[in-house]
Amino acid sequence: MATSRTAGAAAESLLALKRRARRIDRALAEKYPYAHAELDFRNPFELVVATVLSAQTTDVLVNQVTKILFAKYPDARAMSEAEPADLEAILQPTGFFRAKTKNVLALSNRLVDEYNGEVPGRLEELVTLPGVGRKTANVVLGNAFGVPGITVDTHFGRLARRFGWTQSEDPVQVEYDVAELFEPRDWTMLSHRVVFHGRRVCHSRKPACGACPVANWCPSYGLGETDPVKAAKLLKYELAPGNEALLEQLLAETHRAAEIRMESQRRLP
Repeated sequence: MATSRTAGAAAESLLALKRRARRIDRALAEKYPYAHAELDFRNPFELVVATVLSAQTTDVLVNQVTKILFAKYPDARAMSEAEPADLEAILQPTGFFRAKTKNVLALSNRLVDEYNGEVPGRLEELVTLPGVGRKTANVVLGNAFGVPGITVDTHFGRLARRFGWTQSEDPVQVEYDVAELFEPRDWTMLSHRVVFHGRRVCHSRKPACGACPVANWCPSYGLGETDPVKAAKLLKYELAPGNEALLEQLLAETHRAAEIRMESQRRLP
């Protein structure tokens, strides 16, 4: 597939673009050493279902719902035997719950009928499952199977375009363009870091440019608030003003980042 670069990056050689892209990734790694998948899961089945449910809603809400869902239906076989009305009642908070109910039921049945209840570990098989597209497949491969993958959600696509890594709106094209700039071993963690940055700093409507750790290498600097004091007020989650203790804990215990995040979310009103 041909690459799709921004007009502004046209004069930038591929080598220079790779160097700048990798410098951005290093800066994000320094900023978010605790970056991780923000969907809670214990096995590939839980992750694939949670990712299907995450469409058009937040990971925080999905995590609240899946805690109830998996307590009642812990595996593909149990979920395949669930009553649709019971699933709908649990999934209703996630939005589009009727369609999601049909997808997780069909997904569970396929896993039971064709894979003995286990989630396959190959992209070609994953994308044939009900409700599973390429983004979901890469999430599952990268986080449940250790197979490198670039996860292009709305945050990743937005930042890839702002960074000049691509100009495409097509997630598959974005994936190919970005994959050309990084080693496969970096793809999964790159995805986490970019998504973390998109949720906390580089917002869709008003990015906090003045508080951005990659401002020096970003061709879109100035798109948002450049005043450092004003920009700091736009930061979210553990970077937001007043969350210094949470950030300090995450930085001190990166190996427990997911657990710490879950604990902090439980404390929210």
